[in-house]
Amino acid sequence: MSPNTALQAPPADRLLTPKPPRGSSPALTLAASLLGFALITLDASVVNVALPAIGSDLGGGMSGLQWVVDAYTLAFAALMLSTGAFADRIGSAKAYALGTVVFTLASAACGLAPNLDTLIGARVVQGVAAAVVLPASLALVRQAYPDPARRARAVALWAAGGSAAVALGPVAGGALTTVWDWRGIFFINLPLGLAALALTARAPRSERRPAPLDLPGQLAAAVALAALAFAVIEQGTVRIVAGALALAAGVVFWLIERRVAHPVVPLGLFRDRTVVVAIGAGSAASVAFYGVIFAFSLYFQRVRGESALTAGLMFLPMTALIPVVNVLSGKLSNRYGPRVPMLSGQLLAVAGLLVLLLADEHTPTLLAAFLMVPLALGCGISVPALTAAMMEALPQERAGLAAGVLNAARQVAGALSIAVFGALVAGDGGFVPGLRTSLLVAAGLFALSAAGTMRLRTAERFPTPPLP
Repeated sequence: MSPNTALQAPPADRLLTPKPPRGSSPALTLAASLLGFALITLDASVVNVALPAIGSDLGGGMSGLQWVVDAYTLAFAALMLSTGAFADRIGSAKAYALGTVVFTLASAACGLAPNLDTLIGARVVQGVAAAVVLPASLALVRQAYPDPARRARAVALWAAGGSAAVALGPVAGGALTTVWDWRGIFFINLPLGLAALALTARAPRSERRPAPLDLPGQLAAAVALAALAFAVIEQGTVRIVAGALALAAGVVFWLIERRVAHPVVPLGLFRDRTVVVAIGAGSAASVAFYGVIFAFSLYFQRVRGESALTAGLMFLPMTALIPVVNVLSGKLSNRYGPRVPMLSGQLLAVAGLLVLLLADEHTPTLLAAFLMVPLALGCGISVPALTAAMMEALPQERAGLAAGVLNAARQVAGALSIAVFGALVAGDGGFVPGLRTSLLVAAGLFALSAAGTMRLRTAERFPTPPLP
């Protein structure tokens, strides 16, 4: 979703799918999968522009607005490690339908929420459902197209749906909030979810496969991530207790993963330098991308006094370029290997974050919109390449695991960036100084990831598909 969602490829054995039965429609299955993937991707970004309206209606202050975004992202990230195995166990078609139903109902609950606590709780349920929909939707695409060439084209279309949703998210959020109400950004999911379910009815039933689940490890990871978010967002005693709980849960998670036969995150992955660098670089991209969209959604409306619609439109120059530079990244990786586009994208992103330091209370709105373009170019070039580098570093049978770990790390980084950026812009120093500090933090992380990329050996050339 955005340059922050890598293609979550399932393990190699999932590629050996039987032909769909007669009467099923691969095109309709693809349409259902694409719609579901676009829907959950859209919900990760559509909310940002509506945050001032939500705060005005339901209250809650900056920390409440941060939780409206992070409740979804953290639930999504925490469960992404296990939902692929869950989809295997019950069948991808059933998992997709279940996830879509729950997501649609949770969207209705968000739209009807009478207070901020109810909205945040419904956002958690949305995130859980989205974590089920993502791997199941891609598994359905692979199941519907047994021919490798047709499957590759179908997967590219599936990924393009995520890119389109990223570009449309802020604009749709601004438009719906302006012409309807902030609740409209959730109610619009109801007809889209029903359409996805109707299309799924033509999808063939999916074979169930044995897939071990590391439930203790998954639970410990979820507790650690949630507590860490509380420690960053909240204040006073809550922050201290949450920080201690996050540390304890993290230690428990590490102990569990060392001992179980089928860990949700095999610790041996982190012995590979390429894996560590790819995760670090992807996390830096998520911090910058998610954090900037969150902070500048507030900047355009609270500092520059623009409407929600105008604020959404101001992200269009940034987000519309992502699919284009994704394709360019693939071509560069094919010609030079992933290290070159990774490093060039990271350095461009650092420059883009430093350029954004020029934005203040007097910066023309349109100029601020175009100041975000270099960051988008840097993220869009580096993310597909770092994803390809990580996938190439591991055996093919661990492709799904690699993508899941990378995706989860990037989602967590994005959620924490919103927590940190929100705390900084709400500080006593004022919005613009807090914004500049946030940008410097993101630039520092990107610079560190670029230093790690420079230590990678020049990789073998290989094709890289464009990713959202």
